[in-house]
Amino acid sequence: MGDGHKIWYEQCGNKAGKPVLFNHGGPGAGCTPKSRRFFDPAYYMIVVYDQRGCNRSTPNAADDIWAALKNNTTQDLVEDCEKLRIACGVSGPWHVVLGGSWGSTLSIAYAEAYPQSVKALVLRGVFTGEQEDIDYLFNDGGMMQFQPEAWEAFAGHIVESAPNPTAAAEDARHILAAYYKRLTSEDEAVKNAAAAAFTRYELSIVKNTVPEQMIADYLAEPKLLIPFSVFEVHFMLHHCFMRSGQLLDGCAKLPKDLKVRICHGRCDFCTRPKAAWRLAQTLRACGVTDVVVNLVSGAGHHDSEEPVGAAMVVATDGLRH
Repeated sequence: MGDGHKIWYEQCGNKAGKPVLFNHGGPGAGCTPKSRRFFDPAYYMIVVYDQRGCNRSTPNAADDIWAALKNNTTQDLVEDCEKLRIACGVSGPWHVVLGGSWGSTLSIAYAEAYPQSVKALVLRGVFTGEQEDIDYLFNDGGMMQFQPEAWEAFAGHIVESAPNPTAAAEDARHILAAYYKRLTSEDEAVKNAAAAAFTRYELSIVKNTVPEQMIADYLAEPKLLIPFSVFEVHFMLHHCFMRSGQLLDGCAKLPKDLKVRICHGRCDFCTRPKAAWRLAQTLRACGVTDVVVNLVSGAGHHDSEEPVGAAMVVATDGLRH
């Protein structure tokens, strides 16, 4: 991809099928075999990939954090989506670009930068990078009303790991910055403890039941744990490398015949349903009329929750034409 980055990607499904792209979340989570399963392999040519610096892409942040962070912004990842389209021999637009959570952010940004390259969007757990949503998740304690134990442990790690009471008080006012300082520390013990605390918090709130096995899998594997925590803090501290309101304002750039399917858990405590509703209303106001919002009753944020995954499959199946 240039800039010293190499991207791992996979093509599967029907080689002659309609091309689709899967954008994973995080940022830094990487894709898994499950990423393919939201698409009908008999109909679609499916492309899944690991974004810069995580999972099987190199350099991995667990091996060289500064090399992985270099030239790793939303704009760089948008360009990677377009380079992948060309590398995979897709001469026209992607038939569908699907992204969940951070992947929804990237998918919207890509469609706005390259409107001719995207025919339809399927978005799960919508996140548009607004500062109020970043603060709710990581700074102002808004999560306390839904996940008090998770928030207390997340914020508590910063206080407990501070070198003195004065530093603890200062770090508690700037939690994301405090995590970044620890995650980029030369002290491996400090870095790994911060990565574990951040990851446990993030994964504890993505479902309506705490996914202990998923948490254990991440904590046991530095190549997953470090990128997941470092990139998320890196992007959120930099407002996802976008100005406030950029993605919503950019809806005016999208083709009026773009198809948009939104699947969002009604009990999503990580990215709140109002973000999905706000995006849909903005799209319609900009003249994009084929917008369908499915607020999935009783479901949380993660696509491993059966009702959420099923809603995504219904969306991609409905776009097979």
